[in-house]
Amino acid sequence: MVALRLIPCLDVANGRVVKGVNFVGLRDAGDPVELACRYSNEGADELVFLDIAASHEARATLLDIVRRTAESVTIPFTVGGGISSIEGIKELLRAGADKISLNSSAVREPELISKGASQFGSQCIVVAIDAKRRSQSTLGWDVYVNGGRKNTGLDALSWANEVCALGAGEILLTSMDGDGTQKGYDLDLTRTIADSVTIPVIASGGAGCLEHVYQAFNEGNASAALLASLLHDQDLSIEQIKSYLLQKNLLIRPLEY
Repeated sequence: MVALRLIPCLDVANGRVVKGVNFVGLRDAGDPVELACRYSNEGADELVFLDIAASHEARATLLDIVRRTAESVTIPFTVGGGISSIEGIKELLRAGADKISLNSSAVREPELISKGASQFGSQCIVVAIDAKRRSQSTLGWDVYVNGGRKNTGLDALSWANEVCALGAGEILLTSMDGDGTQKGYDLDLTRTIADSVTIPVIASGGAGCLEHVYQAFNEGNASAALLASLLHDQDLSIEQIKSYLLQKNLLIRPLEY
């Protein structure tokens, strides 16, 4: 059995951590390096750093912040945003990232997943899927790119299976409907994807209380839970969440680990 993970997410725009609701209405949430250090020290299992405007603005991820953040933490670290080439992956891994998250570029150029997995190992390649539920009359979820601005028309379940077959080591699955709402993860989406693929799925979008995190694991069958607003706003701490999950008899790394 592999321990379930709690992963704070640092969405960065213009050098600052930001958080919005449903991918819009962004507000300042702090300095990325300071927050990364805080979460690392508090006992987070991993971190995710996303330069959320990089693909939309057609530029590379901010290497300086990546480098300083990676140098400041002692836990595995995933970096995403604007990565569109093998050279870009290599550059970020050299800057200190442990894993690379591909999103828009993976949709445009799926072979980037297989090439990255072949050259750096599947464990380094995370594919982020931003999914939005279709209308009530049409079941399923569509895949969006460019920071949630463009509907690709791809079916989220089909795309998840494809990226798995291409060699991705993990899926970062964000519910656009739940993002920032703190009303709970989309458990149907998370469970549908997690039960269909053979690689770990990180649930993202909607965590607002202890029970939501528990549900992501217990009902959504996620391997990890991404956390943002409730940590940035200090509504809950990593210690509180881990203590709660341990009381629920989930396999969680204790803080003293």
